[in-house]
Amino acid sequence: MLNIRKVEGGIVVSVKVQPNASKDRIVGEHADQIKIAVTVAPEKGKANKAVVKVLSRWLGIKSSDIEIVSGETSRDKKVFIRNINEEDINRVI
Repeated sequence: MLNIRKVEGGIVVSVKVQPNASKDRIVGEHADQIKIAVTVAPEKGKANKAVVKVLSRWLGIKSSDIEIVSGETSRDKKVFIRNINEEDINRVI
């Protein structure tokens, strides 16, 4: 089960990032986190931008509605997603 926390204006989800992958994609669930593979290296914020882009495409929302709130230099991140609820996330998994 995903680690999803409701907050004012949206939700915060736990994300596990796999940099230097063969393609950008949502891998699935990994130990209560959403596992996301990105093709870029984890340098100068490139992987973080790729994570936001993959999530926005996957959820069908604007990139500006997604913000990394912790773990910017880690593979384990907390991501705030505006104007969405837990049911919306569970529906697309």
